[in-house]
Amino acid sequence: MRGDYVRGFELLDEAMVSVTSGRLSPIVTGLVYCSVIEICQKFHATSRAREWTSALIGWCAGQPDIVAFTGRCLIHRAEILILDGHWDEAGREASVASIRLQQGPSKHHAGPAFYQKGEVFRLRGQWDEADAAYRAASRLGFDPQPGLALMRLQQGHEQPALSAIRRALQSVDDRPGKLRLLPAAVEITLAVGSADDAWELCETLRDCARQYSADAVRAAAAEATARVLIHAGRAAEALAHIRRAVEILWDLRAPYHLARMRVLTARACLATGDTEAAQTELDEAIRLFRELGARPDEAVAGKLRAIMTATGSEALTPRQTQVLRLIASGLTNPEIAGELSLSQRTVDRHVSDILTRLNVRTRAAATAFAVEHGLIGMGVSG
Repeated sequence: MRGDYVRGFELLDEAMVSVTSGRLSPIVTGLVYCSVIEICQKFHATSRAREWTSALIGWCAGQPDIVAFTGRCLIHRAEILILDGHWDEAGREASVASIRLQQGPSKHHAGPAFYQKGEVFRLRGQWDEADAAYRAASRLGFDPQPGLALMRLQQGHEQPALSAIRRALQSVDDRPGKLRLLPAAVEITLAVGSADDAWELCETLRDCARQYSADAVRAAAAEATARVLIHAGRAAEALAHIRRAVEILWDLRAPYHLARMRVLTARACLATGDTEAAQTELDEAIRLFRELGARPDEAVAGKLRAIMTATGSEALTPRQTQVLRLIASGLTNPEIAGELSLSQRTVDRHVSDILTRLNVRTRAAATAFAVEHGLIGMGVSG
């Protein structure tokens, strides 16, 4: 907790030697297994979490009567399976865990199991099922963030998403507790809130990566930095951070996150004028999302791919781009009409057409989409 990440995990590894040697009682063995894995997950030590979860599964197979440990084991396994892209299996493990843990004396331990179920449903775009799972987690005392906030953003409910992730961040006092929230907070704040606020959150995440040095944290920090830079119109700088994140994610064997990085790479390439590379990255991302069953992400990538090929590879006409820049600066339709010497009816028609072409509902969403996809630029301090 003081930030001595290397020494801390050396001591945990020593503890696990005693556990795996079989010298401890079943109860103590189960407690140490679960404690170490939970610490690994809290600090995003993904490789260790995967290794010890595999060992815990083997141990639990010989302890069928210890319901609490076998249930928690399945939750840990579900989280690893989600990272690995095995979502069907993850959903099954989380479902079994939720049933087992509710049969025990401490039913609230089932909250994380319902959260993992919600994550599988969210990633697949099964909103109603995800909502029910997140609500079940909440009823059992487990805060369903950042998953619920990310789902609201995917559904187009921008302000509820921003309010939820801000509330979640404010409710956590320690920096390790914020780790699981910060990547989503950067993404949501970029889409809805202030670019300066997003940069501040990104800096906090970068500080966490320097302090704890876990691979997954460094990958998340690199991705968040790239997102902020692309949003700020600094796509060329973003490419180095994207490359760093991709290298780590390959080692972590995280196919969904790698597919998302391909979309981010495409956005950076598009903003720097390399449309051929952008198309290649998007095509591969769409293929991976389809294999995983990540329908919302496949739709977003497909929309960007369609925009690139629409009307001579231009998403908007020059006039519509002018209008969008003025929307981004905060002007109303009458003010835009005065600025461009157009009638308000003409501006209204341009705005409506912009929303249709970009397939978004609001002016704020159109601005965020256009900035992120390199159609216009927007500065950020830092």
